[in-house]
Amino acid sequence: MSTLRNVKCGETAKVLKVTGSGPLKRRIMDMGITKGTEIYVRKVAPLGDPVEINVRGYELTLRKADAEMILVQ
Repeated sequence: MSTLRNVKCGETAKVLKVTGSGPLKRRIMDMGITKGTEIYVRKVAPLGDPVEINVRGYELTLRKADAEMILVQ
């Protein structure tokens, strides 16, 4: 399985699972990133941090560490 961090700019991925625990996992899920959600990667900063995505019709920016917690297909 791959993580959201490995998805290239311009690609779409489907969320398989959000790893981690506690408040960090809850925060990611509250932003609309749940199992089965389609995520489009709009931009990736030159050093890979942050990652700008489109999810559920809105734009969201994630840190590299947060993107590594999201398993995608």
